[in-house]
Amino acid sequence: MALKKNLALALAFGLAAGAAQAQDLRIGLQDDADVLDPDQARTFVGRIVFESLCDKLVDITPDLEIVPQLATEWEWSEDGMTLTMMLREDVVFHDGTAFDAEAVVANIDRSQNLPESRRASEISSISGAEVIDEFTVRFTLSAPDATLLAQLSDRAGMMISPTAAEEAGLDFGRAPVCSGPYSFVERIQQDRIVLERFADHWDADAYSFDTVTFLPIPDTTVRLANLRAGDLDMLERLAATDAGSVGGDDSLTMEQATSLGYQAITINVGNGEQAEGPLGQDARVRQALSLSIDRDAIAQVVFEGAVAPGNQPWPPTSPWYNADFPLPERDVEAARELLTEAGFPDGVDITVQVANNPVQQQVMQVVQSMAAEAGIRISLEAKEFATLLSDQTAGAYQASQVGWSGRVDPDGNLHQFVTTDGGINDSGYSNAEVDSFLNEARVSNDTEARRAAYNGASEILMEDLPIVYLYHPVWIWAMDASVEGFVPYPDGMIRLADVTMAE
Repeated sequence: MALKKNLALALAFGLAAGAAQAQDLRIGLQDDADVLDPDQARTFVGRIVFESLCDKLVDITPDLEIVPQLATEWEWSEDGMTLTMMLREDVVFHDGTAFDAEAVVANIDRSQNLPESRRASEISSISGAEVIDEFTVRFTLSAPDATLLAQLSDRAGMMISPTAAEEAGLDFGRAPVCSGPYSFVERIQQDRIVLERFADHWDADAYSFDTVTFLPIPDTTVRLANLRAGDLDMLERLAATDAGSVGGDDSLTMEQATSLGYQAITINVGNGEQAEGPLGQDARVRQALSLSIDRDAIAQVVFEGAVAPGNQPWPPTSPWYNADFPLPERDVEAARELLTEAGFPDGVDITVQVANNPVQQQVMQVVQSMAAEAGIRISLEAKEFATLLSDQTAGAYQASQVGWSGRVDPDGNLHQFVTTDGGINDSGYSNAEVDSFLNEARVSNDTEARRAAYNGASEILMEDLPIVYLYHPVWIWAMDASVEGFVPYPDGMIRLADVTMAE
């Protein structure tokens, strides 16, 4: 009996030790993700989850170079009308479906033709996808597309299991099946998303954690408190005002990178009945709102100077920034004159929805105070982020304080937001001349020709202002000092290859 008892104790101890060795990386997100379907999704935090869940055809380096992922190499035809990709031969989806050229063709077809797809405009240049052999696929384009590889480095290039997609239909996002280093386990809305290590991943040795749990915690103070208490191992978007505190804490480390994106106020100018008010129907009212805002003050008051004030879809450090449209100085009198000219000498009342996190609410409270001095009375509606986006899509809003995490190619920061058929044109904005400029920029591989097209579009957009840009963020990540190997990227994503956590 004693021997059996000792064996039982040894076995129990061994199991406990094995369990202790299992590592769960817990990541605090600023918002909850929307649907976990790369074709339907649109949230920034959703992209963070996808980074561990769904491999892409290509990826980027921290220096924004396009590099292989599921595609090992590629070549363009001389006329830029075809793109041929050679694929990895050691990839399998989480459900066991093989990844091959037929799977790529099925993914492109879904992205283009699923009625609910938000990727269709991103890859609209692809007129045909053809299987050349088991691991070679060729895309035929309707016109040269300088943006295509950049699009394929994001959600448009994420590959999902055709088997699972066909079986689940629009419910695919409830239990997504991709080929990334981690597979889906469970999701509880507003609480957690849990992934587990996929042993059959083609690069499985680069991933150390048994599970990765994403926890939406909108309050930046609470998110940091959870990190300090040991309930999180990492968080994204540390508040700039907390950077000094984290930097002085030996138990924590911090990384940061300048964002490719922006924060702005999107205005409903043509998306349903709520576009019918003064703000939506008169560009002078939108111009008055823009002139009432001191962007430098927002940067200092809310972020202690840790963001770049902005008035364009790309930051002043970008080669695509148009110096002919410098950051406007605040001019309350000019704003009042514009309102009077538009027929509103007593001012206007508008409603702006804002995400229910303290940073964005503080931004809009500062804007609210500034705009009031010009006669623009803003009512704020705080909403959970996924709800805010849903209401934008439906046109159930007048204006929305919302941002964009940014893309490698400038097209990704503008085209889909302001072209008539843009996949994320929640503003309902439509201008044939803007469409022409931005479509022209897509088909040229000549940098100066593209720049001229973007400048032409910007000249119109600066007058029409369907989007009022405010600032360009700096991504800041904070983590427990035991987390090692994390590399910051300008796109704000969390890539877990070669990231480890000391015991």
